[in-house]
Amino acid sequence: MDVYQAIRYRKSVRAYMEKPVEKEKLVRIIEAARLAPSAGNRQEWRFVVVTDTDTRKRLAYEASGQSFMAEAAVIIACCAETDGHVMRCGLPSYPIDVAIAIDHITLAAVAEGLGTCWIGAFDVDKTRKILGIPPEIRVVELLTLGYPLDPLPKKKSRLPVETIVHYEKW
Repeated sequence: MDVYQAIRYRKSVRAYMEKPVEKEKLVRIIEAARLAPSAGNRQEWRFVVVTDTDTRKRLAYEASGQSFMAEAAVIIACCAETDGHVMRCGLPSYPIDVAIAIDHITLAAVAEGLGTCWIGAFDVDKTRKILGIPPEIRVVELLTLGYPLDPLPKKKSRLPVETIVHYEKW
C-alpha cells in the first residue's frame, strides 16, 4: 500500500475485532513514529504501549467511559518528555511533534491492516496514575490500535480544496 492509499483508507475506528496485534507489526508501527520529524530534532515523543486487558479497561473508563477503547488490542499513551521548547513561531514544539509521530502511527497502522482512533477525551491525571507516568512527562493523546471490525474505507466529508487553500496570498 502506498502512502496515498493509506491516507485515503485511514479512518477513526471505534469497533475492533478480538484479535491481538502481532509483535512484528507493532514494532514496525512504533518505528514509523520514531522516524517522524521533530523541531530541532528534539524527538521529545515517548510512548506507553498497553496491551493488558485490565489496564485497557481502566483507561477506557477514565476516558469518559469510551468502552470501545478496551476492545482495541492496544492503547498507546502518546507523551512528551519536553524541555518546554518554543519554536520561533511562538508555539510549543512538543504537541506538534507528538501529533506528527501519531500520524505516522496511524498511516503505518493502515498499511499493516490495522485501525486507530485518536482519543482526546481522557483524564490526564488518572491516565498518568494508571500508567505510572512521571509528573514531568506531558500526556498529549491516547491512541487505540487494533484490527477494525469494518476494514473498508469510509467516505470522508472534507471541504473542497478551493475553500482551504490560498496561493501566493490570502
